Amino acid sequence: MVTLNSVTKKYGPLIAVDNVSYTIAKGEYFALLGPNGAGKTTTVKMLLDFVRPTSGSITIGGVPCTCPVARMNVGYCAENHRIPKHLTGLQYLRRVAALAGLSKKHASLKADAIIERMGMAGKEKMEARTYSKGMVQRIALGSALIADPKLLILDEPVSGLDPIGIREVRQILEKLRESGVTIILNSHFLSEVEKTCDTAAIMNKGRILVKDKLSAIVSGGESLEDVFVRLVKDGHA
Repeated sequence: MVTLNSVTKKYGPLIAVDNVSYTIAKGEYFALLGPNGAGKTTTVKMLLDFVRPTSGSITIGGVPCTCPVARMNVGYCAENHRIPKHLTGLQYLRRVAALAGLSKKHASLKADAIIERMGMAGKEKMEARTYSKGMVQRIALGSALIADPKLLILDEPVSGLDPIGIREVRQILEKLRESGVTIILNSHFLSEVEKTCDTAAIMNKGRILVKDKLSAIVSGGESLEDVFVRLVKDGHA
């Protein structure tokens, strides 16, 4: 589904991503991990064509990610998602659905279904200015699902959610994976990653320290947190 081939991104003298190569299979639940400044967000921005690699290439479904057609089946949920404060959650989702090309009737039905799915029934007509961070995050995740994406890219999707909300999001993502959706998760919630993901890559200073099945990464009896701290401190696998 996703292939990065010798991808490097430089900002002047700063190398944010340094010669990174890996593939993510269709239907895989993949975690991109690393400390702040590791290059995770830059990698996600390149996948979405928000920024272009300095060198190397990225494909989604075999198509260069710089082509709009490659991103037609991609859903994205940012960590600090912004919803216009004067809009209700329902109004926002309907607008996202319209931008995704759905007819007015289909957009309305889809938005209603997403509201129910995200546990926001009864709050959908409240203005976003009244929402907690957790409520904004539910609407943000819902907006990423509007177009039934085949690839879902999530940046800290459970940030701001209480334990019940985290469990509900986990269940939603597990059902998506079962239906064949490929999920890329950028997160610091290592315990949640350990419960859900198939594979993971740990980055630091723009480089991939390890990329493997999660079961192999923690096979020595260490927790994912232990492995993460050890690799980042040592600087290599």
